Amino acid sequence: MPLFHRAKPTIGKTQAKGQAGEDAAAQYLRQHGYKIIERNWRPGNSLRGEIDCIAWHHDERNVKVLCFIEVKTRSSNRMGAPQDAVNRTKQRQLSALANAYVSARKLNNTPCRFDVVEVWLRDGSQPTFALHQNAFDYQE
Repeated sequence: MPLFHRAKPTIGKTQAKGQAGEDAAAQYLRQHGYKIIERNWRPGNSLRGEIDCIAWHHDERNVKVLCFIEVKTRSSNRMGAPQDAVNRTKQRQLSALANAYVSARKLNNTPCRFDVVEVWLRDGSQPTFALHQNAFDYQE
């Protein structure tokens, strides 16, 4: 019998809040016409990170657009607005991941954009949202 047992992975309070925010954001996006095709997508290669949500949505001209969506969840703005966490470094990372997704799925020449959903989860209240469509441009 082994002396040591591998501990079961536990999910921390911050991770649990983030997952709850992503679940709430996915429901919110569906209610606003997004067709979600992937959640928590990882490329499976040397690129690090994940895209929280990938969805199809029609823009104001009714053009079908592939959306790469970052979800940021907070319980307050004490640490700044959620969207502020999507800084230049995060934008470059999301751009590289989106490029990998488009290449892997052979979706070249598909209109794409980056959206950010801010989610506020406060104890005892319904979540509140702010959706920023086309929040930033592709970063190299």
